[in-house]
Amino acid sequence: MFLLAVIAPSILIPLAAGGAAVAGVWLLLESITGKKPRLDERLDEVRDPSLRRRKEAGPQGATEAMRGVLEKATPALAKPLQPQNEHDASKLKTKLAHAGFRSEGAANAYLGLKIIALGTGVVVAGGGLFVFGMGMQVILRTAMFACGMFFLPDVILFLLASKRKEGIFLGLPDALDLMVVCVEAGLGLDQAMRKVAEEMKKSYRVIAEEFGLCNLQLQMGRTRGEALQELGNRSGVEDLKQLASILIQADKFGSSIAQALRVQSQAMRTRRRQMAEEKAAKTAVKLIFPLVLFIFPGIFVVLVGPAGISMYREMFTAMNGGG
Repeated sequence: MFLLAVIAPSILIPLAAGGAAVAGVWLLLESITGKKPRLDERLDEVRDPSLRRRKEAGPQGATEAMRGVLEKATPALAKPLQPQNEHDASKLKTKLAHAGFRSEGAANAYLGLKIIALGTGVVVAGGGLFVFGMGMQVILRTAMFACGMFFLPDVILFLLASKRKEGIFLGLPDALDLMVVCVEAGLGLDQAMRKVAEEMKKSYRVIAEEFGLCNLQLQMGRTRGEALQELGNRSGVEDLKQLASILIQADKFGSSIAQALRVQSQAMRTRRRQMAEEKAAKTAVKLIFPLVLFIFPGIFVVLVGPAGISMYREMFTAMNGGG
């Protein structure tokens, strides 16, 4: 009781607002999914014994239960943001695929997270209205915070996609060199892609996954051109798109695949070297700002400071003597 009396109300009110937001989101998810009667739960456990093991697994079972609740709730939450036409749906699917999310429920989960983030931002930022009042600046900050929370999944998705594209770009020349070795050893393109996917799982996992998925599509009966074209579009990396186009052209006209792969690998390494040289050339320009803002003022104070102090003392003494 003494601690509660010491804590300022301005701290208790945001904490209470945050707790109410969490409770409200949980109740909303529970109301959307709906809880089964105990008899139905027992029948489900009899049909699937793994349900009982997940419930008895402690925190891990709770995590699985939360995941199941979110999977059931996200379609209803994502309904207001669902794409209205095929073009928007394809664009959203491509954006998620660039970040590595290719499942059927990825779009619903992504849109549902945006709605949850918006609601959380509104409730949490709304707690400031009880503390600071209903001023125009407070309302504007609340709206800005809620909008920021709404676009937070977009920022996270962009960062994940950028990291994935960078991993593909850095590891693709090594993958092409290994593929050239496999093709020149007598393997076909399909077997070479399978071998590259197996050998590069530890070093470049993203490229191994992309090549493995492409090889799986070929085994399922898709044509080589379609699988390679989807490989380039799915990753979002221009170099991989060029590689897919070169392989499709080589397969169509019957030219040497090993020579095409070798030329593409050399071109990619040349491009990486040029990008490194460009970044090195920009370093001198980028160093101007920290030099001017942080280093030059310190050097100026160290060099000119003693002379300035001496001049001040001499002038102060002369003025006193003259007075």
